[in-house]
Amino acid sequence: MKRKIAIAITGASGSVYAKVLLDKIVSLNSQISEIGIVMSDNAKDVWQHELGNTDYEQYDLPFFDKHDFNAPFASGSAGFDTLIVCPCSMGTLGRIAAGISNDLITRAADVIMKERRKLILVARETPYNLIHINNMKTVTEAGGIICPATPSFYSLPKTIEDVAATVINRVIDLVGLEDNSFRWGNS
Repeated sequence: MKRKIAIAITGASGSVYAKVLLDKIVSLNSQISEIGIVMSDNAKDVWQHELGNTDYEQYDLPFFDKHDFNAPFASGSAGFDTLIVCPCSMGTLGRIAAGISNDLITRAADVIMKERRKLILVARETPYNLIHINNMKTVTEAGGIICPATPSFYSLPKTIEDVAATVINRVIDLVGLEDNSFRWGNS
């Protein structure tokens, strides 16, 4: 079954996670029937600062303005089955937990949760305060998945992108896409 996936990129530090995710989505496009992407203004600023470029403009993928409530994934009737917020700022997490739909990112999250579909938040903050933890609890109880941007090192990553891929490979698994990535116990 091909997936309909929306991706939201917020201004949390960790633009490399978003880049690796977009690269992975492009490589797995045969498993995806529709994609939609939204970036906050801060996400663009942080990407430029952390990665030193505006390569997000180079992806041949449909991007939507953060205020475009006519984007397909702003409505449950469009049938998007997954929303990945990567990286997910604590401000975005808090608005999602509170049910505040003040932009396309939070509206898409609200839609995904009300339709009982898959919401994956790649939370990027450290340390967490109790408000963050309670917001994560609220989203989890509502059916969302908190997937912290906490890399693993079993695969012996060699580059920053390899380290970020350890998180993104987990996200891809959570989405239900088939990928040939590191598996524990396999050489």
